[in-house]
Amino acid sequence: MRHWGLFGMGFGRRGRRSGLLLSVLTGVLVAAAVAGCSWWLLWTLLGVEPETPNRLQLTMIALAVTAGVGGAVALVVAYRRQRDLERGRFADVFGAAAAQLGAADVAVRIAGVYAMAGVADEFSAWGRRQQCVDVLCAYLRLPYAPDAGDNHLVSRTERREEDGAAVERVYHYRQNDRPVRATIARVIADRLRQTAETSWSDCDFDFTGAVFEDADFRFATFGGRDTRFADAVFLGTDTTSFEGARFLGKRITFRGATFRGRAASFQRAVFRPAVVDRSERGGSVTSFVDTTFACPVAFDEAVFAGARTTFERATFTGDRTGFADASFAAALTTFGRAVFDGDRVCFAGAEFTGARIAFTATHFYARGTSFDGCALGERPRWRTGGTTDIDFTDAEYHGAVSFADAVFEARTVLFTGGDFFGEISFRRSGLHAREVRFDRPRAWVGTHFDWDEVPAAKPDNVKPEPWPPTPVERPTKAADQPTQG
Repeated sequence: MRHWGLFGMGFGRRGRRSGLLLSVLTGVLVAAAVAGCSWWLLWTLLGVEPETPNRLQLTMIALAVTAGVGGAVALVVAYRRQRDLERGRFADVFGAAAAQLGAADVAVRIAGVYAMAGVADEFSAWGRRQQCVDVLCAYLRLPYAPDAGDNHLVSRTERREEDGAAVERVYHYRQNDRPVRATIARVIADRLRQTAETSWSDCDFDFTGAVFEDADFRFATFGGRDTRFADAVFLGTDTTSFEGARFLGKRITFRGATFRGRAASFQRAVFRPAVVDRSERGGSVTSFVDTTFACPVAFDEAVFAGARTTFERATFTGDRTGFADASFAAALTTFGRAVFDGDRVCFAGAEFTGARIAFTATHFYARGTSFDGCALGERPRWRTGGTTDIDFTDAEYHGAVSFADAVFEARTVLFTGGDFFGEISFRRSGLHAREVRFDRPRAWVGTHFDWDEVPAAKPDNVKPEPWPPTPVERPTKAADQPTQG
């Protein structure tokens, strides 16, 4: 309609004005169809013979038809009146709940949270429930200073001298905002669990830039089209938990989010974004791009599926980062340019079964990193083409990095340009790819293979020749500087 210009706009207005007429006509046609079907069934199944009606019978038939039409019209009008009443009631209760959320008193705001949740529970139409959810999410996106989250101040005044002039600044606070935010997070989480009387799982949630303290979304199900935690901040004295949570929408993003505090847990979480429209570009995605994990984090036994799972440029600096026994089944799984630091990083027992697996330019700086027993890639099967490439190009391995007992199944596995400087073990690794390349390493120190003592035992698919690889010379600083002249 947007492409029809003024004609389309006029047609739309006339359509809205004649909505009642269309509803009445529809009701009459449905009633006529029901009457016709009834007559046909009586004639066919019961063998009723048609007779020529007399004037009295014709009059009775006409009166019955008129009554039926009148009844259909009355039902349609009653339905429209009831719908308008519901719309008006929704506007009233929604407005009252929103007004409570904007109150200055903390008790009134908390009451507003439950009032808004009650409105969402009562009005099950997706658009109205989504409207209530959007308001609660918008409250969490409002600016918030955690240090002032539970004080009793409503404003703070600062006086200072700037450029020789006295300047007074007044900062306003929502008094005791921490309990209000905690109530919103708890109300939403409760309605995303299977035990909820009324489920909000099919709604979209936009928590972009929100601040969560001690967030607990254990066993929640996010089934809406979009679930956004982009640029959100997670902190507190307890563990931020998404344990056992399920993310089933088309787009799931934690892009730019920051996790601080005690720990973060995504153990046994399921990231299985649905394909809503196959014609839509980009496909389903789970994104942790630019996410910062400044605390221990666990993705142990988590499941990642869909078109893409990306941890590009993510930073892991907690004492422990765990992906043990995780399943990466997305068509593309990438940790490109991610940084793994801290004490321990564990991918032991993880399975990567997508078409492409990328750790391009990833930095493994942790004291110990383990891919022990990891299955990277899969062989072609009758239903899938298997894994085409596993890419560790330009990755840096500092500290202890172990690929012991790991199995590589792909057409090509690339460790080209790697910086191997530490204790890097490929003992008992199954390098079953058509070609595994370690060309042009930037450093080759402390790297161990099963054939170290007998170089002739090196598999033919492992390159380069001769073995071991020769590190490339790094350009000197003088060579990097432009010539003066």
